[in-house]
Amino acid sequence: MSWEAALLVMLGPLCVFLLLGLPVAFAFFVVNIAGAMIFLGGDAGLSQMVRNAVTALTNYSLAPIPLFILMGEILLHSGVAFRAINAIEKLIARVPGRLPIVSVAGGTVFAALSGSSLANTAMLGSALLPDMLKRGYEPRIAMGPIMATGGIAMLIPPSALAVLLGSLAGMSISKLLIAGIVPALMMATLFIGYIVAVCVIDPSRSPRDDAPSQTGWARFRPFVVDVLPLSLVFVAVIGSLVGGIATPTESAALGCVASALAAIGYRSLTWSNLATSLRETARVSVMTLFIIVASVTFAQILAFSGATTGLVELVSNSGLAPFGLVVGMVLILLFLGCFVDQVSMLMITIPLFIPLAHAAGIDLLWLGVLYLLTMEIGFLTPPFGLLLFVMKGVAPKHITMAEVYRAALPFLGLELLVLALLMTFPLLGTWLPEVLVK
Repeated sequence: MSWEAALLVMLGPLCVFLLLGLPVAFAFFVVNIAGAMIFLGGDAGLSQMVRNAVTALTNYSLAPIPLFILMGEILLHSGVAFRAINAIEKLIARVPGRLPIVSVAGGTVFAALSGSSLANTAMLGSALLPDMLKRGYEPRIAMGPIMATGGIAMLIPPSALAVLLGSLAGMSISKLLIAGIVPALMMATLFIGYIVAVCVIDPSRSPRDDAPSQTGWARFRPFVVDVLPLSLVFVAVIGSLVGGIATPTESAALGCVASALAAIGYRSLTWSNLATSLRETARVSVMTLFIIVASVTFAQILAFSGATTGLVELVSNSGLAPFGLVVGMVLILLFLGCFVDQVSMLMITIPLFIPLAHAAGIDLLWLGVLYLLTMEIGFLTPPFGLLLFVMKGVAPKHITMAEVYRAALPFLGLELLVLALLMTFPLLGTWLPEVLVK
């Protein structure tokens, strides 16, 4: 069988199953069983699938994923995250579009404490959206910043997807975690600038009497009490990484301890919300690990069938410059982001893109940052962006899906702008980790 036919045999049914709505892990397992029978020697191939599962699940580099998820779940279910959002709301005053700006600032802070974009959006939507709509904010300017800022959790460490990407692609996890900080701050700055500009140009989208009543120390005290101490959680994770005193797994464990201590310090940690945090962590982690198990065999089958080698040779002989190759990869990722989830994007493309990047001499750290950005953009891309559905779930019933789409589009444009800047100036994504991580 030619490599083109092998590639079609593996990718064709997978795309069909995903479009039909079959869960990602099951779609991969079905295709893997067929591929193992065809390309890996029948029964021997099925035995290899089992060995792959054991190897994948005993990979120590994946340990930070459930730990980072647990960090965010503890802060979310203990209510510590909501205290921080309320403190930031009291601090920001006398600016057009105050509450949407609060959602950007508060969401960026929570992103540095949580590895989950979905949890970030759900928390912000539940805490701020009803109040914004009640005060008279136009729905699009209320929902758009919440969805856009929710995705920043994928870029700012701790990021579970960054760990997954680094593990599967053979990239430095420490550098990849830090590489998302500058793009995330660029996005947050652009979001705030857009909100202010829109509310100045069209004041009807933001209420005029929107300002906190506290002044002086009463206004700043909640920030000092409820936000600044949480910076110790970020320091525990990133400081231990940058200082070289902890591996990514150890820093994630330190972050869990710091999150639990913060919740205890605020007298917010109970057996009930701790149990809820552990259950949610287990649910998300098991789903992710199932997909990883399936993806290992998928990549192996592509290699044994000759599909990976054939595609690498085809692109290598095409004469494309490395930048042109990266543009093609980004376009494919953006297209996939319209239809499949972020983990599936990784599983489908890494077995193909990483060998191409090695062959073309592309900087893997730069490619990793672009991966994170395109996956973050996929969260907002119609028709199946996950954050769009999270927002629809927390929004009032009268908000239609079309309104959710329209609210996301301007911020989607700003994210594409940041992506273009990172593609044009790679140092925006690579200089900080190169300086900090030795």
